[in-house]
Amino acid sequence: MRRIDAIGIGIGVFAAGGLIYVVLQIAGLDRLQAGIWTQAVLVGGLIGWLLTYLFRVGTKNMTYNQQLKDYEEAVLNKRLEAMTPEELAQLQTEIEQEAGSQTVDQQ
Repeated sequence: MRRIDAIGIGIGVFAAGGLIYVVLQIAGLDRLQAGIWTQAVLVGGLIGWLLTYLFRVGTKNMTYNQQLKDYEEAVLNKRLEAMTPEELAQLQTEIEQEAGSQTVDQQ
């Protein structure tokens, strides 16, 4: 997220709070009640955003994690492309041996 995006979001939340306040006053609430309900809506929105953030952290669905995963896959693909056919055959043999030994260990 760029700095201008963060500033825009902040201004948007501020404007939304003002709009909610005005709408509640037009709906018949006095200034104090409209202010309290506006704060309640904004705090509820903040808590909702926080819960989605914590969910993304818990599931490791963050931008950094995705970039790291993509980078690791790109490095592995580049290494595989650079290997000779003999090295690929040796690697495949090693993988099959490891898979076979893990199957035996699990039984």
